[in-house]
Amino acid sequence: MKEDITIKKLREKFPDSIIGESFFRDDTTVIVKKEDILPIARFLYSDEDLSFDFLSDLCCVDYYKREPRFEIVYHLYSIKNNKRLRIKAPIPSNQEAISSVCSVWETANWLERECYDMYGIGFEGHPDLRRILLTDDWEGHPQRKDYPLKGM
Repeated sequence: MKEDITIKKLREKFPDSIIGESFFRDDTTVIVKKEDILPIARFLYSDEDLSFDFLSDLCCVDYYKREPRFEIVYHLYSIKNNKRLRIKAPIPSNQEAISSVCSVWETANWLERECYDMYGIGFEGHPDLRRILLTDDWEGHPQRKDYPLKGM
């Protein structure tokens, strides 16, 4: 199989940041260190060959009873190249925060707020990190797998 240009460029630019990679049905997934998400996002956006200019989704996965417990998943698309890329950044339960990518993709603003609201993940550098779906007095984060089924 021919090596993916995205993986090749990421390995060259961020050799210590790539934790893993996988390929399935022409989709590429790269797992990166959470500390490096912002420079990686800037690179993927601004590199002329890659041009991942559209953040189509950003979500969180809770792997309850596993460490790292959380994973922030970025679904990227390059309009120019008609190519998709999934970036995953694992987050341990004792470090529930990651850098915001709002400065790269404005769409991240509400998506990060939703992750914060539903999972309690903080986004450092976010311009307006507050609840977006639940009321301010809501206790807890209902998408976490340890959240009580009947509420708090």
